[in-house]
Amino acid sequence: MSRKIHIMGIAGTFMGSLAQLAQAMGYEVSGRDQAIYPPMSTQLANAGIAVQTDMNAPLPPDAEIIVGNVMRRDMPVIDELLSSGRRYRSGPQWLGEEILREKFVLAVAGTHGKTTTSSMLAHILERAGLAPGFLIGGVPANFGVSARLGDTPFFVIEADEYDTAFFDKRSKFLHYRPRGVVLNNLEFDHADIFPDLAAIERQFAHLLRLVPNQGVVVVADQTPSLERVLAQGVWSPVERFGTDAGATPWRLEGQTVWLDGAPMGDLPSSIIGAHNRLNALAALALARFAGVPPAIGLTALADFSGVARRLEVRGSVGGVTVYDDFAHHPTAIAATIAALRERMSPGGGRLVAVVDPRSNTMKAGVHQHELATALADADWVVFHAPPALPWSPAAVLAPLGERLAVAPTVEAVLAVLLAGLRAGDQVLIMSNGSFDGLHGRLIDALQGRS
Repeated sequence: MSRKIHIMGIAGTFMGSLAQLAQAMGYEVSGRDQAIYPPMSTQLANAGIAVQTDMNAPLPPDAEIIVGNVMRRDMPVIDELLSSGRRYRSGPQWLGEEILREKFVLAVAGTHGKTTTSSMLAHILERAGLAPGFLIGGVPANFGVSARLGDTPFFVIEADEYDTAFFDKRSKFLHYRPRGVVLNNLEFDHADIFPDLAAIERQFAHLLRLVPNQGVVVVADQTPSLERVLAQGVWSPVERFGTDAGATPWRLEGQTVWLDGAPMGDLPSSIIGAHNRLNALAALALARFAGVPPAIGLTALADFSGVARRLEVRGSVGGVTVYDDFAHHPTAIAATIAALRERMSPGGGRLVAVVDPRSNTMKAGVHQHELATALADADWVVFHAPPALPWSPAAVLAPLGERLAVAPTVEAVLAVLLAGLRAGDQVLIMSNGSFDGLHGRLIDALQGRS
């Protein structure tokens, strides 16, 4: 079997992480993608993995082809692959068969919070001396990379429900062979893949079929969609977590973690935002399944340093602080704004929310009527509204009144910000893409203005 692999769609967080794992296993790795930007471009460059941007270049003759889910059936290179009769697999299939098959897999699933919860879990296991491997859809600051093989059987993976490849429309997480699973939450998303919430619930139900009887399923309390998933069948012990008095065995009361009715200790004050405190509770629960006592987990969380693109401070110039966040769903947008508001001093500067409707679901306007409520706690909202958008942000967000500015291009967004920002403002830029480098461009412009 060839020890060379060529990854098509290597610039995505998952596929770029897989590339680093394969290289650590001794594979010679190359890849291609249409565009590549930080943090994955930096990680691949540091690893010495060659990336080409010519999507129609001939396929290397002696490498197995790993196909990312950004690759479409109508691409000429895909027809070349199919006509050649060569061996190919999806990224999740390759990962499941070549790495996860022999691992003690701890998977974190849900519409929101996967990256942060996975990062917290990997950090707890690391601090407990379990040296886990991991593949995470972001870069945990405590590790500086999005993936590593690890030195023990433990492996933490962010379990994404998005589809696997053009030839495999199952959710990616069905390839992961988990022993323990967190189900953080479940809402309708990925409208380009799923027709409705029930279709996503069905994929989650398939995931639970893969958890062994001696495994565990950690489920967010008071979540009807997840209860419907459980009702379709679960063969493993279920542990619920939440803030409601009936949440068992894991409950959060303020900062205090309770397990089976007994207080275990307080979460560190550095964990900002109600959603992140619940993420931490879920991480503690799955860490205990791996053998880490809650007291050790709480101690470990005290020096958890966060994740790139999750309320990440990109810079502060002239009293204006610029944050980068991956939020692209109304629930995540509202939670992120609430977390930043919690961090800000009362009576200080304004919270400025900048939104890029980049995800397929956001572009389609599936959640458009929830956005005004999600953005209600921002002092000023600058919304990127490309002309091709099939719905009107100005109309949908009209309830925000004078707090709203709508701009048709990234250049216009930058101009609006530079004209309106003042010292003390906290600028929260939210996008699941690069936003054409708006964060860096804004910081550079502010420095020039200073």
